[in-house]
Amino acid sequence: MRSRTASLSASAAAVALVAAIGVAPPAAAEPCTGAAANAMPSDQPQLPPDAGLPDQGGELPVGHKPRNAKENAPLPSLGKLLMSVFTPKSAKVDKQAAVAPTPKPKAVPAQQPAAVAQPAAEPPPPPAPPGTTVVGWVTGLDSGENTLGRFGISGTDLGIMWDNGDAANHQVMMAFGDTYGYCVVHGHQWRFNTLMRTQDGTLAHGIKVADGSVSNPYSGSPQWVPGFSKQVIPSMRWAQRERGVIPTAGIAVGRTQLMNFMSIKNWDSDGRWTTNYSALAVSNDNGQTWGVYPGTVRTPTPDSLPNAAYAPGNENFQQGAFLKTGDGYLYSFGTPSGRGGSVYLSRVPQSQAPDLTKYEYWNADSNSWVPTNPAAATVVIPGPVGEMSAQYNTYLKQFVVLYCNGIGDVVMRTAPAPQGPWGPEQMLVSGTALPGGIYAPYLHPWSTGKELYYNLSLWSAYNVMLMRTVLP
Repeated sequence: MRSRTASLSASAAAVALVAAIGVAPPAAAEPCTGAAANAMPSDQPQLPPDAGLPDQGGELPVGHKPRNAKENAPLPSLGKLLMSVFTPKSAKVDKQAAVAPTPKPKAVPAQQPAAVAQPAAEPPPPPAPPGTTVVGWVTGLDSGENTLGRFGISGTDLGIMWDNGDAANHQVMMAFGDTYGYCVVHGHQWRFNTLMRTQDGTLAHGIKVADGSVSNPYSGSPQWVPGFSKQVIPSMRWAQRERGVIPTAGIAVGRTQLMNFMSIKNWDSDGRWTTNYSALAVSNDNGQTWGVYPGTVRTPTPDSLPNAAYAPGNENFQQGAFLKTGDGYLYSFGTPSGRGGSVYLSRVPQSQAPDLTKYEYWNADSNSWVPTNPAAATVVIPGPVGEMSAQYNTYLKQFVVLYCNGIGDVVMRTAPAPQGPWGPEQMLVSGTALPGGIYAPYLHPWSTGKELYYNLSLWSAYNVMLMRTVLP
């Protein structure tokens, strides 16, 4: 439970936020309202016959709605403003050992080439005070990137980010969930998922994305036709009922891109949904085309799929977060479907990620990794945990995870190892500071120092914002 001082500070921050930016017209939790509802394509894209748009288009996945979302909440006019969201010292509960003074590392990770660093000719922006700010929209009509005209994206969420591992063409991949295009078109041009790529390393000004392409695997987005981003993870059509194919984590092993995804059986209620299975998708052309490893399917119950075996414990790995530590393993955090579960941990040699028989599961009772048996995995972070991301932070010299907790706050935990012990929750963004329902804080892979940048979804706008937190 938060202290009374922290609660009062959070309330004051929310009032300051509204006073700083004003109040825009109400925005319902439906992307096809307001300006997006009447936006007309200059040239209606003619999709190829095999484009395969999902059949159930046009309905917002209500079960993905955060529990604290207010559908008619005022929509902040973010634009290019830098706005203080939450800074009270009373909410910072970091152990002193985790933030002890150390030589400040380079701002750009060692693996990041100079091509994506801030140009020397451009003076750096003045440092922001410690705390969290909204940098601006990543997607939507207000993003400044014209994601509707250039990618056919008026509304989407998530924005899971990872480094593509290609030193010659260094990029960050961003995977999005259910995506809407031009609302005047039947079905709203709905896709289960989409992907963008960026080389932008000057994150204080937002995320710039180059134009997409039908054939160029290093363009800003894989597209079916110019100006219309395609659904990248295909449906295997194994389930009788499938309401979504939603990415939950991404990582590069060498130059091979891996995405964990979940097949949605039903959006049940706010923050709750049921999965058919989770699985691993793969791309060998920088995310331009994707396939699915059938052998990586994890079903949550014995009767989930007629053609897939169930292993006890796989229900705890329906959603995930990837992490590499330099020891040759790929670590995969897992949670049950929805935002109410706890976190479990597995690992696998990176080259053997598609083989579930090679996975080991952390068991705290025996203080050891147990091979093959997902039921042996014990809780490493207690729930409720929403969509999570993880990385090693060079400033804290600790592993870091971000997620939304049960009351809708963006929180951070730190640990000396992936298996923990994980410290207490540290609030970065109060759910009351950005009304409308925030969820899915996904860390930027090039942001590993004192300044954390991460994507965050806002339900009332059904779009993604870029956030910035300066660690104490």
